[in-house]
Parts: sequence; C-alpha cells; structure tokens
Amino acid sequence: MEDGELITKLIERNEAAFEYLVREYQRQVFSTCYSYVQEEFAAEDLAQEVFIEVFRSISNFRQDAKLSTWIYRIATTKSLDHIKKQNRQKRSAKLKVRLGLMPTDIADPANSSTPETELENQERALVLKQALDTLPDKQRIAFTLQQYDGMSQKEISERMGLSEGAVESQLFRAKKSLRQKLERFYRNQKE
Repeated sequence: MEDGELITKLIERNEAAFEYLVREYQRQVFSTCYSYVQEEFAAEDLAQEVFIEVFRSISNFRQDAKLSTWIYRIATTKSLDHIKKQNRQKRSAKLKVRLGLMPTDIADPANSSTPETELENQERALVLKQALDTLPDKQRIAFTLQQYDGMSQKEISERMGLSEGAVESQLFRAKKSLRQKLERFYRNQKE
C-alpha cells in the first residue's frame, strides 16, 4: 500500500489500514525505541504509544516527509521523553536515599547483590550508554540507527533528512568520540 493511500485510510479511521501500519512498521518502531531505552518491556510500551499517537494525529501529518520518517520522529521523541522521565525519577530516588526515606538497594538495583558477571555486563552496557548519551543528538541517532538497527547510510540519510555525506560525517565523529571515551574509561579502570 502506498503512503498516500494508507494515510487517507488512516484519516478515515480504517481499522485494516491501522493493522497494516502496525504490521509494516512494528519491528522498526520497536527497534528505534529499544535503541534508546535498552529495555524490552519499555520499548514495547513505547512502540504502542507511538502507534496510538500516529493514529490520533495522522490528520495533522503534512506529508512534507515520508510517513516512515514521521513515525521515526514520533518514536524518537517518545523514547527521549521516557529517558528524561526516568532520569527525573532516578534523581528523586537519590534525593530520597540521602534524606533516609528509601533504602539504597531499591533506589539503585545495581548495588544489590548479583553475580559478578552480570555486574560486569551491566557496567559495560552502562558505560556504553553513558558514552552514547554524551554525543550530540545527530551523532547518537545516526550511530544507533547504523549499529542497532542495521541501516545503511542511505536509509539513515532518508530517515534523518540529511545528505549521505552529512550522515557519513556524523557516523565518523560518533565513532571517533566513542572510541576516545571508552579508551579513556578503561584506561582509568586499569590504573
């Protein structure tokens, strides 16, 4: 089904069109959300929110970009909002710990007793996520789309609305920056 036809049917609230939309974009939306939040259940919930938002606001879609690009932007926005909310909750939990209103192991599950290998894996994932979080938005998104979603530079270019050269530049800078940050972190760990 072509974008124009799909959009028209979605505006008419056609259930079959909505089911088609979900089937067509479900994996892509989930992958996008997961690449940000790194939690399967949260990514599933966010993906559902994305489709609800698409269905609710399809009549506002101006069609100045591809439908897939618009859906990706909604997924990105929802994911970033989720991360901001989590960060606010973590800050609140840390404050409650300092005030003695919450035990430390509830506020920070990484401090609870777990097997050593799981801790190491969590640490590696956290270090990488923190390094990714320090990248400028365009670098982080381009890197995530390539490494986690397996997209080509051309696909990333279409998704982000950038030239392929700009995408290549963003990827180069992201990889260089991540390499430096991770090398510095692990060098400091050895000392």
